[in-house]
Amino acid sequence: MTAVDIISAVLTLLAGVGIFLVACQMMSSNLESASSKRLKVMFKKASKSKLLGVGIGALGTAAIQSSGATTVMTIGFVNAGIISLAQAATIIYGANIGTTITAQIVALGMLGSDFISTTIIFSAFAGLGAFMALFAKKDNIKTIGGIITGFGMLFVGLELMSDSMNVFAESEGVKMFLSGIENPLLLVIIGAVFTAIIQSSSVMTSIALALVFTGLISLDQGIYITMGSNIGSCVVALMAGSTGSVNARRTAYIHLLFNCAGVLMFLIVGALMQVIGGIGFGALFEKLFPGGHQMQLAMFHTVFNCATVCIMLPLTNVLVSTVCRIAPDKAVKADNNEPRTYYIDDNLLSTPPIAVEQTKKEILNMARIANDNFNRSIKVISSLDFSDIDKFRSQEKELNFLNRTLVDYVVRLSERSGLNEHDHVFLSSTFRVVRDIERIGDYAENIIEYATSLSGTGEKFSDDALKEITYLSGLINALYEKVDKAYHKEDIEALNEAETIEDEVDVFTKKMEEMHIKRLSEGLCTSSVGAQYLSLSSNAERIADHWLNVGKSIKPLLALN
Repeated sequence: MTAVDIISAVLTLLAGVGIFLVACQMMSSNLESASSKRLKVMFKKASKSKLLGVGIGALGTAAIQSSGATTVMTIGFVNAGIISLAQAATIIYGANIGTTITAQIVALGMLGSDFISTTIIFSAFAGLGAFMALFAKKDNIKTIGGIITGFGMLFVGLELMSDSMNVFAESEGVKMFLSGIENPLLLVIIGAVFTAIIQSSSVMTSIALALVFTGLISLDQGIYITMGSNIGSCVVALMAGSTGSVNARRTAYIHLLFNCAGVLMFLIVGALMQVIGGIGFGALFEKLFPGGHQMQLAMFHTVFNCATVCIMLPLTNVLVSTVCRIAPDKAVKADNNEPRTYYIDDNLLSTPPIAVEQTKKEILNMARIANDNFNRSIKVISSLDFSDIDKFRSQEKELNFLNRTLVDYVVRLSERSGLNEHDHVFLSSTFRVVRDIERIGDYAENIIEYATSLSGTGEKFSDDALKEITYLSGLINALYEKVDKAYHKEDIEALNEAETIEDEVDVFTKKMEEMHIKRLSEGLCTSSVGAQYLSLSSNAERIADHWLNVGKSIKPLLALN
């Protein structure tokens, strides 16, 4: 083997790995987009039982072809408080089973034929899918084309990797070197390190399959490298968990401990098999699954993960307790009222369709806070009781925080692939919606200032004025409820009802002005009190306008249905 052959083989291997990674990403993003609604429904059911959680994790990972994405998404759910640690653990268990599908597909593609290899047949799907993605007019057809293209590219990358392995297989020196690495622990470490570098256990497992297929390494060596890839795959989760809450870090630790426990158990079993029966995993799987070594390695990968899940599932509570001791809760000061998000999380950006759903929930939560502050301001100006002012200030601070955070989050989310047209239209409307809600909070703050002015002069509203203010606030609360329903469910009937109530607000605020002039002429109120009354009325009318703007934001979405 010449230097040129070696360089060409290395470059071919790098090309194959690159194409394989791109193919995985393409399949993942398009499958994710196509199955986003099903994924949302599935993950909401994860709390019903441990076995259901495992099934959801396995099906979800098989659907999007990425255990890393499933794990990071799970960390995001834990960080946002949507699921518990125990529920997250079962989903992660299932993700480890679901990721073995990739190895099975790759092994299937290596099956030979006297006529034409399955690798070439599957590779041709890349061209077929590309034509669909480029020339189709409908988004769902383009998505399917992207899935087929990614599937075909998997085998293009695999073929390049196999070709590079065949070059090395011709070198006795390379064979001698690789055959000399027999220590199971060292092989596990090699698999873990390279997977951590590549950040894809699917790629590492596929490389191991190619090495076994070309005869560069034995089946036993491939088995231990594959076991190590399970540990290396935890790096993605650890990186995602490091920037989140303590529960996010715990979720990442669950992933790491689960995989390490599985590898440790199989290392012990492998050692006992050698000592007692003089047989290794390779020989065992050759007997259990006659055929090519690549299929035997793929089957070991599946058996390994399924067996680990069966052993660890009853120990889930013990595992959760362990990670809670590793990452204990930090002492939190009683007066710590720092604003935070409740539903969105950076880790969810890896699954855009679900991140969109959580963004809507965060906006609805922001709207609730704004309406609470409006009611609080009405209570303060009506009673001149400022005992709740600290809560008001805290929630106003939270509204400002959510305004900035949501805008930044939506900008980053909009740049992600895997979003359908509905999601894009929704995200483009959120900038205006968030601004409208933030302005509602500002008008509530104005009302508090009017209350402060009244308190300073020792004056207050008349009983009739208070009744009118109470009626007006009731209208605005009814308007908020209809807008909340319209925005949440994209309900046109609720929006129509909201428009009717907003018209009533306009009519009533004009009536309030007339009633104020009448009371002023009768000497029932002073001009200074009247000024605060009219300012309140004007601000309330603008609040109604902003609520209606929020509701109207669904119209472009309804046009897509």
